[in-house]
Amino acid sequence: MTDVTDHAGTGVPHLGYCPDCEYLSDQPAPEDGAGPGHARVSAALVATVVFLTAIAPLATDMYVPAFPRVARDLGAGATQVQLTLTTFFVGMALGQLVGGPVSDQRGRRVPLVAAVVVMSLASVACALAPSIGVMMAARLVQGFAGGWAMVIGRAVIIDLATGAQLVRVLNVIAAVGGLAPIVGPLLGAVILQLSHWRVSFWVVAGLGVVMAVAVLVAVPETLPPDQRHGGGLRTFARAGREVLRNRRYVGYLVVAGSAMGALFAYVATSAFVLQSMNGLSPIAYSVDFAANAGGMTVAALVAARLAGRVPTRPVILVGQVAALLAGVAMLVGAIWFDTPLLLAMVCFFVLMTAQGLIGPNGGALAAAEVPEHPGTGSALLGFVQWVAAGTIAPLAGLGGEDTAVPMAVIMVLGAAASMIGLLVLARPSAENAH
Repeated sequence: MTDVTDHAGTGVPHLGYCPDCEYLSDQPAPEDGAGPGHARVSAALVATVVFLTAIAPLATDMYVPAFPRVARDLGAGATQVQLTLTTFFVGMALGQLVGGPVSDQRGRRVPLVAAVVVMSLASVACALAPSIGVMMAARLVQGFAGGWAMVIGRAVIIDLATGAQLVRVLNVIAAVGGLAPIVGPLLGAVILQLSHWRVSFWVVAGLGVVMAVAVLVAVPETLPPDQRHGGGLRTFARAGREVLRNRRYVGYLVVAGSAMGALFAYVATSAFVLQSMNGLSPIAYSVDFAANAGGMTVAALVAARLAGRVPTRPVILVGQVAALLAGVAMLVGAIWFDTPLLLAMVCFFVLMTAQGLIGPNGGALAAAEVPEHPGTGSALLGFVQWVAAGTIAPLAGLGGEDTAVPMAVIMVLGAAASMIGLLVLARPSAENAH
């Protein structure tokens, strides 16, 4: 997810795009001190932005293994617990939409510090929540502040880097940030073994304090007053309307958004399927969750290696077919075979691995369709993905803790919708067909 600013007229060279191929890194890195405010992309700055990017998956994945216990302790059903994911994801989506334009007007540093402080306070509220309703509200605020911090953190990097340097830095952030979904559930399971599920939110609050200090120490103001603009949300809305008139962009929006929905049907429901229905311990579940996240990370790295060597659309299609087959197998197992453990684990692994082929590539091709509005296109993509995640989470749990049928249906529909987006809405025009 990148900044919603399109950098029009700022004199900053755009990153090049190659439709249906890859991002180009053919522009030279800026000289030291050439960026706004004469700041540099230091190792400490990159580490801080990685930290900001990782907080959302940590805040979610540390908490997922505890879903059955949260339901019991707060007297809530499976769908109500999953609604705490919905409110978090909706907050993330709104925070990313709003945070970028506000930082374009007010600068980066102060709004970023404010977002991290609010996220820490919301995490404390989650830790102390007496009811599921309070938990939902606190998670909404936590997600909003987290999304706000993420989009500004990425904007800081885009302010300072261009061309090859920007590509390298963003790849480092994505690679290191991809470890969060692996570490999060393992850390959450250890917390459950040694203490109470509420401790995971105290940990996130503590990380927020550390993050605020890191921002104050390592993140300079990268958008000087003379480069700020007053367009804000109005300018963003105007660019958004233009972007959404692009049929192929909308197709790739459907590709990535539908795949995200299928993925979060798994995230929201897998703890009940594997623990409540099949008896896995929190530790065993978290190891399986981490292995699946590892499969997704490896698939994304493979896709990155294939970029420029293999056309991107077939790579996406391979992932979609794999996800669809996993969903169909899961549905058959849920309806006729009471969701056996081995089948569920294999289907979840295939689904997660397929997401590594679909999501990043779909987002890249979406951006390639709107090179004149890269920030707006990326903001809308992130918004759609997080709204899809938040909408799907409670729907996947409609059957309660004893059935995987709703989740499997969503896996199938999500994969099918993603394929429609690729093959119908985003089909190449006659002159660009490969």
